[in-house]
Amino acid sequence: MSLLHSDAVVCGYGAADEILKGAELRVEARELVAIIGPNGAGKSTLLKAVAGLLRLKSGRILLDDRPIEALSPRARARAGIAFVPQEANVFPTMTVRENLEMGGFLESRAAHGRIEALFVRFPILAEKRRQAARTLSGGQRQILAMAMALMVQPKLLLLDEPSAGLSPKAAEVLFDSIAAIHAEGTAIVMVEQNAREALMIADQGVVLVDGRTALSGPARAMAEDPEVRRLFLGG
Repeated sequence: MSLLHSDAVVCGYGAADEILKGAELRVEARELVAIIGPNGAGKSTLLKAVAGLLRLKSGRILLDDRPIEALSPRARARAGIAFVPQEANVFPTMTVRENLEMGGFLESRAAHGRIEALFVRFPILAEKRRQAARTLSGGQRQILAMAMALMVQPKLLLLDEPSAGLSPKAAEVLFDSIAAIHAEGTAIVMVEQNAREALMIADQGVVLVDGRTALSGPARAMAEDPEVRRLFLGG
């Protein structure tokens, strides 16, 4: 039994709009899956469908072998799915600590202890706990956004283009943080523009093309595949 199994997913952003045209995604417990592919392939759309932000036209999504297509985004969060969007993923005028408190609103009784644990895990957030989120660098904001998602101790963390707009150094720090979260046992699905870097820290890779799953398999083997390298990794 997979942690998550999305099968033959068809959906889009309007009645006549089909971005996903039968996409499939399987995630095992404690696994990191990187989704890569050309622009417009439906990568972010697939994450939003799993998170419940888009209604399926057809297909199914199973979490722990139970269908969740009818569940609201809030109900899916309670079931263990946390989604970190590419943009607008923190509250800029709130402090770092207040952002973490907002991330833990589903389980407010446990919030204090989890915040302190996250300050240990991410020392940069502890250092800047009283600063407004808008004062953080791009990489620090992404770490804060992930920490907010971790406040609910998710079974599955969905990351949409986490390194977008970051400098190479900031992206390297971010990927190290993602790898550390994965090493501690949280399953992760990551849509990422830096395909090579994503595949190098992932267990499995998925290639989406024109709304369909074109290829899936071990991430390292995918990174070394000449055809995948030619089409998606820049050489």
